[in-house]
Amino acid sequence: DVYYWECKGYTPLFPRILGHEASGIVESVGEGVNDLKPGDHVLPIFTGECKECRHCLSEESNNMCELLRINCDRGVMLADGKTRFSINGKPIYHFVGTSTFSQYTVVHVGQVAKISPTAPLDKVCPISCGICTGFGATVNVAKPKKGQTVAVFGLGAVGLAAAEGARVCGASRIIAVDVNPRRFEEAKRFGITEFVNPKDYDKPVQEVIVEMTGGGVDRS
Repeated sequence: DVYYWECKGYTPLFPRILGHEASGIVESVGEGVNDLKPGDHVLPIFTGECKECRHCLSEESNNMCELLRINCDRGVMLADGKTRFSINGKPIYHFVGTSTFSQYTVVHVGQVAKISPTAPLDKVCPISCGICTGFGATVNVAKPKKGQTVAVFGLGAVGLAAAEGARVCGASRIIAVDVNPRRFEEAKRFGITEFVNPKDYDKPVQEVIVEMTGGGVDRS
């Protein structure tokens, strides 16, 4: 969100409500919405699914919905090309279809995922972006086989989720690369078995990993 706030790599569009990761409760639904109702607990998702286009119907590209794929330049709703936010009669634009830095937001039905009402909303919000991104990249794309070795670069939310995905897949060694050694102990809970800090070496970190593994990891 800071990246887009600083207008790097895209056309500035302000004023707008940023935010792409959250959890919430459905307050009301629009006409034609049948699979959600007020009171449902949901996660907003910025890579939505219309569930009808060729990508949504494909197992290989269902994160590339022709209608709701991520579009950082669009600041309006698809149905009428207008915003749902305003102040003093002037429009405030949306961000990636979610605009979660607000107490209330309005999204396309294809940009929310229903979750269990027993899930604590203050804990599950990272699943709407960071967790599913890292976990999905591992189990759906990298697909390490049982016993293989994996390297994870960066131990933020995405990196920890990627490590968890590797653990679930049965990786034998999961090597974390990060410049913050304080993250290692916590990372062990997500399957990390070894930690490499590039600052501790006078050569490229990939060379360190090649030496550790006798030729390199199977997935990174």
